[in-house]
Formats: sequence, structure tokens, C-alpha cells
Amino acid sequence: MIQSSELILNPDGSVYHLNLLPENIAHDIIFVGDQNRVEKITQFFDSIEFSTQKREFKTQTGLFKGKRITVMSTGIGPDNIDIVMNELDALVNIDLKTRTPKENLTSLNIIRIGTSGSLQADIPVDSFVMGKFGLGLDNMLRSYLIDAISNPEMEDAFIAHTNWDLRKGRPYIIACSEKLEKRMESSRIFKGITGTAGGFYGPQGRILRLNIQDENLNSKMDNFNYNGTRMTNLEMETSAIYGLGKLLGHNCLSLNAIIANRANGTFSDDPYKAVDELITYALGKLAE
Repeated sequence: MIQSSELILNPDGSVYHLNLLPENIAHDIIFVGDQNRVEKITQFFDSIEFSTQKREFKTQTGLFKGKRITVMSTGIGPDNIDIVMNELDALVNIDLKTRTPKENLTSLNIIRIGTSGSLQADIPVDSFVMGKFGLGLDNMLRSYLIDAISNPEMEDAFIAHTNWDLRKGRPYIIACSEKLEKRMESSRIFKGITGTAGGFYGPQGRILRLNIQDENLNSKMDNFNYNGTRMTNLEMETSAIYGLGKLLGHNCLSLNAIIANRANGTFSDDPYKAVDELITYALGKLAE
């Protein structure tokens, strides 16, 4: 039995941070970072059966073209993803009354929809990027046993290419779900490596008043290429979702609307339109 200090439940039996019971979620789940973006997705639903919020974790479940879908805000960063992924898995794969893992496990389909800046000149604003791999620069996943799911040769190539300082921890690279990749791909989608940083400023190469360990890291990441697969964008959640998803047996994919291109200094004329188009694209693919 899992102790109450390890699996914390609210008085109503819901998981602690997400404030959810097993019946509150669908098996197809969309992640967004911003709690205000949840309703930007569920506005397209035919109906909403459930809604709740605790802290930054807002959840709505409803029907889109007959398909039951849950939309959830995760907040920012790998640490939040650690909470969300473990508690979602507990909802479907642990009997919360007996506090024991179930014999028959359930695989969730989890798609992150975000916004990002492109690192490549030929990936324009208003396009869509799929993270074929998540590159973790954050160390969170290293608390788990990940050797069986990571890509050490690709990691070694990245470390050598960037002259990575291992005092910051060893980067990890996890592939997306092939099942969801096939379900979501089209000629409109660019694929590549989505980098996941543990912070927004220094960890992503931004300098305000503090110098950073490697001022050239971003440019080195921009031209990293492993057997034809390039870095496409940098954000703060994807690799953590991929890693925990693989470890727990869930299918995970990250899609981003590109609203800025750092390589050529451009920004979308209408970033909200780009996000709405990605939302309708992903919902359409899920409902097929």
C-alpha cells in the first residue's frame, strides 16, 4: 500500500494538487501552460461536463464532435510537470481507496499545445512544430531511472557539440510517442528537437543583470544536428512530459505554434490566430 505521505489525497478523495477524481478526466488530454488558455480550447467544445481549478491547475472535460477530451493547465516548468504527470497517472493506474497500483494499467493520450519561438530561419512564424524529441536541460527527470528510455548517443553528441558543462547536470533526450506522431503529423508540421529549459532567463540564454555560464549556448544549440534532426524550439515542459509519459506508459506529444523567429528577428502579426489554428488542428486530429 502506498503511504498517505507519498500519495496525498484531499478529504473528498481527489488527488492533492489537481483536485481531480478518476471520473473527472478523459483518456485524451490536452495540456496548456496558461490557465487562461484552457477556455480558449474548450470554447470549441459542444458541451462541458466538468470544471475545476486549484492553484494554477485548471481542468475542464467535455465533448468535441462526440469525443470526450480533457483540457488542463500545467503551469510553467518541469517541476509542475512532475506533479501533473504523477497525479494524472495515479487517477487511472492507482486504486485511490486501497492505495494500491492496479493490475491492468491505462495509457493516456497527452498532447501539449504551446507557443514558442523558432530557432531556425526556415521555420517561419505562424507555422506548427512537433517535438519529435524532447531535450531536457533541467535535471528533474534524473531523479528517476531513465536509462531504458533515453538516447545516450544523441545526448553525447549534444554534449560534445555544445561543450556542455556537466556541473549543470547531464542533458537527457526522450522521443515522442510514435502513435501520436502519426496521428498528428501532416505537411504543415515541422519536426525536430524541442529543448526544455529549467528556467526562462539564464537557462534560456537571456541576460538582464546576471552573467550566464555560457553566453554562446543558444547559438550552439541552434546549429546542433543529429543525423538530420535539428533543434527547432526552446520551452520549459516537453522533455519532462515525454520522460514521465514513457516511464508511466502514456502516449505524449508536444505541438507548438511558432509566434516568433529568433533567427531572422520576426514576430507573428497575429499570434492569437496562430494559436487558435493550432488548437483547431489538434482538436480535429483527436476527433478523427
